[in-house]
Amino acid sequence: MIWADIVGNGWDAIRSHKLRSMLTALGILIGIAAVVLTVGLGQGAQQQVSQQLSALGGNLLIISPGSSTSNGVRAGFGSASTLTTADATALSSKVGAPDISAVAPIVQSNSQSLINGSTNWTTTVVGTTPSWLSVRGRTLSAGRFITTADEANAAAVTVLASDTASELFGFLNPVGQTVTINSVPYEVVGVLASTGSDSSQNLDDQAIVPLSTASQRVVGGSTRTSVQTIYVKATSPTRLTGAYQEANTILSYRHGITTTASADFSITTQQSVISTTSSVDSTLTTLLIGVAALSLIVGGIGVMNIMLVSVKERTREIGLRKALGGTPATIRKQFLAEASMLGLTGGLLGVASGVGAALILPRFITNPVAISVPWILIAIATAIAIGVGFGVYPAARAAKLSPIDALRGE
Repeated sequence: MIWADIVGNGWDAIRSHKLRSMLTALGILIGIAAVVLTVGLGQGAQQQVSQQLSALGGNLLIISPGSSTSNGVRAGFGSASTLTTADATALSSKVGAPDISAVAPIVQSNSQSLINGSTNWTTTVVGTTPSWLSVRGRTLSAGRFITTADEANAAAVTVLASDTASELFGFLNPVGQTVTINSVPYEVVGVLASTGSDSSQNLDDQAIVPLSTASQRVVGGSTRTSVQTIYVKATSPTRLTGAYQEANTILSYRHGITTTASADFSITTQQSVISTTSSVDSTLTTLLIGVAALSLIVGGIGVMNIMLVSVKERTREIGLRKALGGTPATIRKQFLAEASMLGLTGGLLGVASGVGAALILPRFITNPVAISVPWILIAIATAIAIGVGFGVYPAARAAKLSPIDALRGE
């Protein structure tokens, strides 16, 4: 028999027992669908994290102040006021920091009310320097950003994020209009382009003002020089490690830090966040794929069971084929082809179900689901391998039957 005959006979055997064949393929279908969907959820989560981190600005280092202690209890990094504008100036001076391209210190006040006529909106007011725009990788949709002159004069100007501008002005162009913050009128000089959210806040809902203005009128008095965070941009992704070491050295020298344990600041890199998140996602994806693999094993056992039943039912057919010159190898190929087609059928239906779920599921959840073509091909190959692997024993039993004993069988 040629392979076309073998495959054709196998397909005829499957079609002659449609319900039984579908129930047999169901276990493989569920396992393959679970694998496709699980991998899609894992890759979608990783893509979402990468997009959120890119919204923070390329090649970014985030420097936070040290911890404060109250009644013997440490509040954690970020609770103290150990970073100053002088620290930011030192980092941006290029002396001993060739891998640092730009620095943006910030202070911010949450839950500030912005008023435009009878409309008000509560948002976060961020005080920073002109370099913030490039450090954070943001762009403008209208107007301009704050300038060095605005910073030097503590000007009452603001740049609104897209959601904030929409809430206060609707469809009107806010550039040139006035909003009130803490009873002080601020001129809107620009609007930021939309960029989405990161893990902690909506980046499209904030108001940017000069650092000096925020220090004097929003978060503190005119002598306030501390900052809450310093963003540092490396010259390139390959120089991020160098920028980290340079920032750590400069701040340790300025703060008199001699040991890591005594550091009153912390430096976080995007790479560390990406590595941690990817590790968690990979672990969860591996765990879920393992659960899906159990379903595939159950499906494979179902294939073996049905193939053994098929061998029993077709004992006389096997004896007749052998009596007419069929070799054990031919009989073995016949049943392996049938088993592999059961696996392929379950695999194709499983891929279709998984892809369909990947297209529908994002309508009901916030996480994206990625469709991975390589994993789809791997899933189909795995389904065929499951069919063949669990079909070996039934095929071997069929091939070993004696023609005389088989022809006597009922």
